[in-house]
Amino acid sequence: MLEDRVLENVVKSVESINGVQDPGEVPLVIHSAVRGPIAEMSFLRRSLLFAELSMISYNDDAEARAAAAIAGFDDVTFFDRDGSQAYRFRNGHDCVIACRGTEPNEWNDIRADANAASVLAETVGRVHRGFKTEVDDLWPMVETALLDNEHSLYFCGHSLGGAMATICAGRCHLSHIPSNPMELFTFGSPRVGDKRYINYVKLDHYRFVHNNDIVTRVPPSFLGYRHSGSEVYFDRNGRIRKLGRVSKRRDKWHGFLRGLRRWKIDHFADHSIHQYIDSIVAAVRDEEQRLRSGGLAKPASAYADTDE
Repeated sequence: MLEDRVLENVVKSVESINGVQDPGEVPLVIHSAVRGPIAEMSFLRRSLLFAELSMISYNDDAEARAAAAIAGFDDVTFFDRDGSQAYRFRNGHDCVIACRGTEPNEWNDIRADANAASVLAETVGRVHRGFKTEVDDLWPMVETALLDNEHSLYFCGHSLGGAMATICAGRCHLSHIPSNPMELFTFGSPRVGDKRYINYVKLDHYRFVHNNDIVTRVPPSFLGYRHSGSEVYFDRNGRIRKLGRVSKRRDKWHGFLRGLRRWKIDHFADHSIHQYIDSIVAAVRDEEQRLRSGGLAKPASAYADTDE
């Protein structure tokens, strides 16, 4: 993986953006445009791509296809069973499974989020019953689609989609599917299972948390739930920072107070996938400026923290 540079034939400048717009709707803005293997992109560029694919997964099939084509994926497959949904985005180099997150008007999604009881996992430990049920509905289609996959494989998702992507990536790693997940990127994901479950499968998992995002705090840890992966934390100003527990708690408190002054509840506003994308875009712009000045792109370890 080339962490120290960004190839010119892989991505365009983040300042060059394209959009997809249905009549009467806000444009779906896409910054990513993959021209080569994802593995050759910098960590921040990969983060932006997977955040945008997670955003695209919320859209209907026609709009998702148009947006995915801009991002560099001309082969799109939509999976849907009983309200559990995901997309497969594929091009000549890579295959990405993006699980769709919570939609307020979808009862199936609300029921999955609210069902905080845990059940025995198919491996070890215990896993969130609602999230497992969503994946159980979807997995046969995803598994079948990946049986002949010869591309580098990635999983991503936002909110409920992040929890589903975490479970799917773990199942894929342990299954008879020939290709193993290269990386898992989740944004605003809730906790998925207990300590035994999340530690059973070792994946390169980058879990993005935006300041006071309330969804990242549920289900509560006192019920035995734990986060998996390495946390990438955005502070109240949208900057990626590695903070200790006390400093992070202080930052969250300042973010909450600032939200109140703006007449909004920070815990909910910070969950938007658009907030995540805006913050990553800002980080990519800083990286591009650093590259133009002769600097190098930083590796994932410069941004990700293994502590919950």
